Amino acid sequence: MRTIVKSVVAGMRFGTLFVLMIAIQNLGCSRSEENQPPVQTAGLALVESTAARASSLAQAQNAITASRETAITRAVRRVSDSVVGINVLSIREYRRSIFDIDPFFRGFFPFEPYRRAVKSLGSGFIIDREGHVLTNEHVVNNAVEITVTLTDGTQHEADLIGADYISDIALLKIRDPKNLKPVTFGNSDDLLIGEWVIALGNPFGLFDISSKPIVTVGVVSAVDQDFGRMQHRVYKDMIQTDAAINQGNSGGPLVNALGEVIGMNTFIYSGDGGGSIGVGFAIPANRILRIVQELKEYGKVDRSFTTGIEVDDLSPLVARYLGLRSTRGAIITNITRGSTAERAGLKVGDVILEVNGQRIGSKRDIFEIIEDLDVRSGDVLEFTIYRDGKIFKIPVKLAKIKD
Repeated sequence: MRTIVKSVVAGMRFGTLFVLMIAIQNLGCSRSEENQPPVQTAGLALVESTAARASSLAQAQNAITASRETAITRAVRRVSDSVVGINVLSIREYRRSIFDIDPFFRGFFPFEPYRRAVKSLGSGFIIDREGHVLTNEHVVNNAVEITVTLTDGTQHEADLIGADYISDIALLKIRDPKNLKPVTFGNSDDLLIGEWVIALGNPFGLFDISSKPIVTVGVVSAVDQDFGRMQHRVYKDMIQTDAAINQGNSGGPLVNALGEVIGMNTFIYSGDGGGSIGVGFAIPANRILRIVQELKEYGKVDRSFTTGIEVDDLSPLVARYLGLRSTRGAIITNITRGSTAERAGLKVGDVILEVNGQRIGSKRDIFEIIEDLDVRSGDVLEFTIYRDGKIFKIPVKLAKIKD
């Protein structure tokens, strides 16, 4: 009986051991089978995760790049290659002694004035593929040699095609022009106070270092700023901007956010410091274009015209005789027979009180105002005159002086 029980127990132990061995084997197989696919899945997930992060990074970088790209950067890119640096060699006259200035001392110290070559610089911009370049007249005044530097680093000799001292505009032409990129002009009569503007040029000669224009940004601070005569030049309808304009910027373009030239940087108000304080002025593009056409065609601006009248200052006696309470104005003393003034209806004895709305204090004012208006033969001026106790407005056409 005991033998039978031992056999049964042994058999149960063997069976249990066999079952355990089978279970362990199955467990090992199931684990190996279960472990293999997760390893492969983890690898794929890692690749997919890395790709997703790279894509997200690329999108972020694109977003940053897109945010850096603005109307200003696009405008700069559009106009940069049209901007040039200008280096000038000019001849200037100097006096050796202050005694030479005073006529009394001149006889005792007869020093002769002497001339010296002076180097200066400025800015300009290309206006056509033929090589015409615009700049300020004061940049190339008395120039004997003009060198234009393009943004590709090449330097070219340039000729002065024409210049107008009064408007401070000069036209150059590059010799042997190739692959030039001209600017596009905008409408300077359609500016908005506060709109973005960009000044480009060659301040302090920095253009010569990198062959790239220096960029400053600001807004249109004001328009139609009239300064009248400054050193015998006439600056009218000027655009005021707070974009930094410094020495060497003269002649460079002032452009809007579309990259269109709306002015030419010309001068600054520097206060007592001598540098830019954010008050700069540019000649409006519409005025420039009018001058350029004449410079291209004639090499100068023809201001030879006549009204056919002669005037004189009003004396207190004449003013009282005419019934005027002041001597402000200028009296017509002679009218050329057949002139436009005669045909317009002006008469000897008429007192001119205003020209185009600007008050006349003396006969000198008439000539200065007419010159300041930058008029040409064929233009019409409106004269406000006093005659027999009444005031009239008479338009007078300017006639060209015959050679």
